[in-house]
Amino acid sequence: MTIALIDYKAGNLTSVTKALVAVGAAVLVPASPRDLASADGVVVPGVGHFNATRALDQTWIDAIHGHIERARPLLGICLGMQWLFESSAEAPELRGLGLLPGACFRLGSTVLLSAGMKVPHVGWNSIRVERDAWVVEGVPDGAQVYFTHSYAAPVTGDAIGVTDHGTPFAAIVQRGQVAGVQFHPEKSGDVGLRILRNFVTLSRRH
Repeated sequence: MTIALIDYKAGNLTSVTKALVAVGAAVLVPASPRDLASADGVVVPGVGHFNATRALDQTWIDAIHGHIERARPLLGICLGMQWLFESSAEAPELRGLGLLPGACFRLGSTVLLSAGMKVPHVGWNSIRVERDAWVVEGVPDGAQVYFTHSYAAPVTGDAIGVTDHGTPFAAIVQRGQVAGVQFHPEKSGDVGLRILRNFVTLSRRH
């Protein structure tokens, strides 16, 4: 059972790889989009600016869509989760993958700043679990996870977990076999490992 971890130069793959191996996955860093054909699951990690997603050109996009059409799971982490949406205010001229409706927005309202909260949002915060889903199986309501970001996804019908940092935002999303987390599961202790284990378990079934 193999998880493809896409390297588009927007994150430290080492810690994500270690976490995936810890929950029983074999990890492949694909050299080309064609390599996704043999993967049981695909992870799109990432930190930094939405512009980094330019590296995922149409051949990668087509390969990811092909993976999903084969009913295999996909997980986006941090920037990788934001890319699942249609767009981001961080780079409005770019399109996201468009698997989930909505546009990502910048944290930093007047309310947030007056409350003494800072942007970027860095550190531990809690998740409010909105409903049952495979991605949060075994994850308790109020669980603490580690964030580092300035932009966030809107709370839509695909939001499984919600966090507040001056304003509510989607911390966990899921639609079918496609899921995303705004926080870093590889830095979030047992809760993060549980989410990765849920993803690996689903990938093993397909």
